[in-house]
Amino acid sequence: MHLAYPAVLAALLFCTGLYGVLARRNAILVLMSVELMLNAVNLNLVAFDVWLRDTLHAGQALTLFTIAISAAEIGIGLAIVLAVYRNRGSSDVDRLRDTAETDAAEALPDDESGTEDQATAAAGKAKKAEATA
Repeated sequence: MHLAYPAVLAALLFCTGLYGVLARRNAILVLMSVELMLNAVNLNLVAFDVWLRDTLHAGQALTLFTIAISAAEIGIGLAIVLAVYRNRGSSDVDRLRDTAETDAAEALPDDESGTEDQATAAAGKAKKAEATA
């Protein structure tokens, strides 16, 4: 077997995953693209292990380790995405960044005279605490 075939396939998979990470807005699709990139790396590890005829099969052992790490990563990543979706109502990456900046701006007091603004902020915080419970 030629090394070029799996190497080209792995390069295509990796480039597709990289495009998904850079172009997608949905956090779940970004996680899927990261998994695609990890699978491209796994394909390269196994292909080079077979091509080098390693007696210890270090490439395959490292591939199994990478699969275990990526399974843990996707589990934790999905848990974080679900928690953020419950709090914010969206898993859009750009919208999450915008809401984080506006939350930080709301936390800074502009003036001391706005009692209505403070009451509205307190009601918003109570809703947010209620949503997390």
